[in-house]
Amino acid sequence: MRSVLGIDAAWTERNASGVALAVEDANGWRLQGAWPSVAHFLAEAYGQPSPEKPSGGVGPANDLLAAARGLAGSLPDLVAIDMPMALEPITGRRASDDALSRAYGARWCAAHSPSSSRPGAISDRMRQGFAEAGYDLCVSEITTPGLIEVYPHPALVELCDEPKRLPYKVGKIRSYWPKLSPEHRRILLSGEWSSIGTVLEAYLPGAESFCTGFELSMAQLKAQEDMIDAIICCICAIRALDGGAQPLAGDDKSAIWVPKADPVIQSRTLLPKSPYSARAEMLREVWHDNMLDDPYLAKII
Repeated sequence: MRSVLGIDAAWTERNASGVALAVEDANGWRLQGAWPSVAHFLAEAYGQPSPEKPSGGVGPANDLLAAARGLAGSLPDLVAIDMPMALEPITGRRASDDALSRAYGARWCAAHSPSSSRPGAISDRMRQGFAEAGYDLCVSEITTPGLIEVYPHPALVELCDEPKRLPYKVGKIRSYWPKLSPEHRRILLSGEWSSIGTVLEAYLPGAESFCTGFELSMAQLKAQEDMIDAIICCICAIRALDGGAQPLAGDDKSAIWVPKADPVIQSRTLLPKSPYSARAEMLREVWHDNMLDDPYLAKII
């Protein structure tokens, strides 16, 4: 049985890091669970009360691996983390950041520039901690156990077969729909999440239940987004294990792994960009239900 650990790692100690765990059995892959912070993940693993709200930080690699083993029954084969990683201290923009930006910049998925302070020492500690546990950073090929850096934006573009970055980030909701009211923005964001869930579910059963934003506060929405990103990290790891991801590097110090859509999964369903796909149908369903009661939203859409 294989398993993978996905971490949507915060670049600062103050912000929470989402965590997800996926396991494979005789029936295929399934999502073991997703948590809005490392503290929630550890509490689940050790049978302790769940914290009232997400807390900041990523935590030591050994703690994360031990918790994953407790929940999955074995150590993860691959850890995928959404944070800049390198085989040397990160002080600025890397060759892998440029490589990814060349490949996906036109699709609005250019890489953010890291620095010595963000994520800085947090990244260095994480990479070193996993290396000491036997999880070396993979920059050209996948070795197990191993650690890979991933980036959800281009991953979603590939998995959903979309021409550009998907509008699913809570912190960007105002820039996505600047002329809309907060209520309307929430409706459109929830629709986007639900449609993303139909795609993620095909790759990792159990993922769709986390892709909902209805009836959540803004703080809860951010925690939910972190879990969605951690689930995407898991799917990136699964695709990498199966030879379905490519490293964008530029040198031998770092690489950002981007998954490619599984042709077997796509052969069973219409492509997501089709107006008759499950993803498009979900968007229409969510929007239609709200447009019936909101003529202004119907006019906008």
